[in-house]
Amino acid sequence: MKTAFIFFLLGAIAGGVSLYIYKDSPPVAAENGPRAGEVSLADKARETAADARDSLTRKLEDWDLDTEAIKRDLARGKEIVRSKAKVAGEKITDARIIAVIKAKYVVERDLSVMAIRVDCRDGEVTLAGTVTNAENLGRAVALALDTDGVHNVISKITLATK
Repeated sequence: MKTAFIFFLLGAIAGGVSLYIYKDSPPVAAENGPRAGEVSLADKARETAADARDSLTRKLEDWDLDTEAIKRDLARGKEIVRSKAKVAGEKITDARIIAVIKAKYVVERDLSVMAIRVDCRDGEVTLAGTVTNAENLGRAVALALDTDGVHNVISKITLATK
C-alpha cells in the first residue's frame, strides 16, 4: 500500500511540474500561419539550410575543394588529400568519426552513403568509392574534413563513368 501511495505522489508531482512548464511555454502560432511580425517555422528552417549551404561553400573554397581543384588533383593522380590543424587535447574515437561522416552523407541528397566507404585511423580518414561528378567529390571531402576529430582526409573516390 505504501508503494502505491508513493507512486501516486510522484505522479502528482510530475503532473504539477508539467503543468507549470506548459503554462510558461510560449504560445504556438495559429493554424492560419504566423501573426504579423512573426517568422514561420518553415522560414526558419529554410534560413538555417541556406546558412549551412553558405558555410559549406566557404569551406569548399578555403580548403581548395572547388570543381576545378578536384579536376586538377584527379588529373595528377587518384588521391585527393586535404588536412587541417589538430586541436590540442582533441581525441575522438574513430568509430564515432566514421558514424558522424556517414550521417552527413545520408543528409546530403547528392551523396550516397552506400557508394562511399569511410575508414578512419587516429583521425586520418580515407574515403573510397564513386560519385557522379567533381563537385560531389569535393563536398564529400569537405564534409569529412569538417568533422570533429578529423585532421587529415585522403580521398580515393573516383568519378562514375556514364
